[in-house]
Amino acid sequence: MRIVLGVGGGIAAYKVASLLRLFTEAGHNVTVIPTEAAIRFVGVATWEALSGNPVSNSVFDDVHQVNHVRLGHEADLIVVAPATADLLARAATGQASDLLTNTLLMARGPVLFAPAMHTEMWQHAATRANVETLRSRGVAVLEPASGRLTGADSGPGRLPEPEAIFDAAMALGQGQSDYQLPLAGRTVTISAGGTREPLDPVRFLGNRSSGKQGVALAVAARNAGATVRLIAAHMDVPAPAGVEVVTVETALQLREAALTAAADSDVVIMAAAVADFRPAEISGTKIKKRDDTADPVITLVRNPDILQELVEARHAAEHQAARRHQLIVGFAAETGDSQGDVLAYAEAKLKRKGCDLLVVNHVGTDKVFGQDTNSVVILARSGAEPQLAAGSKTEVSAAVITRVSQELNHVSPRA
Repeated sequence: MRIVLGVGGGIAAYKVASLLRLFTEAGHNVTVIPTEAAIRFVGVATWEALSGNPVSNSVFDDVHQVNHVRLGHEADLIVVAPATADLLARAATGQASDLLTNTLLMARGPVLFAPAMHTEMWQHAATRANVETLRSRGVAVLEPASGRLTGADSGPGRLPEPEAIFDAAMALGQGQSDYQLPLAGRTVTISAGGTREPLDPVRFLGNRSSGKQGVALAVAARNAGATVRLIAAHMDVPAPAGVEVVTVETALQLREAALTAAADSDVVIMAAAVADFRPAEISGTKIKKRDDTADPVITLVRNPDILQELVEARHAAEHQAARRHQLIVGFAAETGDSQGDVLAYAEAKLKRKGCDLLVVNHVGTDKVFGQDTNSVVILARSGAEPQLAAGSKTEVSAAVITRVSQELNHVSPRA
């Protein structure tokens, strides 16, 4: 595709360099048109180097090519990011004060705006009216993400992650004119990794979880437009950019973090491998191995059932009309035995826990933990048919997040 990438004059312009690279690496021919203010954040040399095309924001450059007409006519897709409050206002009122706004007026193909500004600007009646005007004309305007803004401010107005804008742009370019980020405006809490229960200052009881699936879920939720909180136990992979990270070690720490984060979350996904048991006592010194002493006996006690507590807390809040319905997703790492197969145990767990969805893994020493691929079955409390998702953990996460958005929006999952 021939893409025009308009860059507005906001601090988030630096993120658009990554969006440009996503476009070019996908084989698209991109012409960048920064506003004069945008060039004060990211220079022309950067846009030219990454796009491989000359960059200008003046209608008086290359006049013989009539760029202010040609670019809009030839573009298969126009993407504006960050779309500042000023740019939205100029586009809505049909102004043509620079090359970018001229190009927008001449556009024949689809147009996508990815807004970024302070919360008060985004929520101002004038900005909301401008957005509605653009949408009424068939222009796609994404909802901004929520999160940390410039300085200490936080709230809706953050530029969606480059991957999320890319996905929306590709969908729009393929004719999905009604595409919106399915989790825009939602807050999603996800736990990942494996807890570690200390025995003494150097030893712990742990598990084989790498955190790969939880991190992939965080990326998928982020790319779907959600504000993501990742509660990270021990992980072999780094946390992704663009999410809030809360680090924990033990099951009790994870419980406290999950209950706190869930209080204002629309979705809670418990993908962490949480220890069922912990040592009843923790030695303050390293347990020594001596020939003249008996083998140590370690007494274990149960850890709290965090998933069940989250469900109970949701019921209590809903009873008090304290918040709208919250979607809770559990993960079950199961093995079969002589008493039943994996799905039988999983269905019993779903009924016992009361969560909305249960993502079931058949685990083993060479399955799931630490691997880059996964195969899961998604069970629903509603009684819907089980849904199979398999492939890379990225693909599985995309399927889970799609199912979550369908449940939130009351859309029947595809067979």
